[in-house]
Amino acid sequence: MKRKQLSFKRGFHVAIDEKHAQAAEMTIAPGGEEGGPDNRHRGADQWLFVVSGSGEARIEGRKLGLVPGMLVLIERGEKHEICNTGAEALKTLNFYVPPAYTKAGNERSPGKS
Repeated sequence: MKRKQLSFKRGFHVAIDEKHAQAAEMTIAPGGEEGGPDNRHRGADQWLFVVSGSGEARIEGRKLGLVPGMLVLIERGEKHEICNTGAEALKTLNFYVPPAYTKAGNERSPGKS
């Protein structure tokens, strides 16, 4: 069994991972963004759950408002960017299947564990 108390510090942090999946916490300051117009995970699906705050997901050129309690699936290969459009920190819990990042937060090559 693995467990971790999440703290949602600023930025992106891998929380727990194993061979088939990974969880990470992400906190974006007001006006900030993560990813970019060419950001994509070629080897993993990303499940993004909004814990608090508000923002916008830009996925394959489409915009989707983000509010607490929303769950979004960003499928492998889809270009995406997550933006904080609110007045408080946007906090998300993200699951990657299979794992997409190293413990240090660097993106893994597709098919690498």
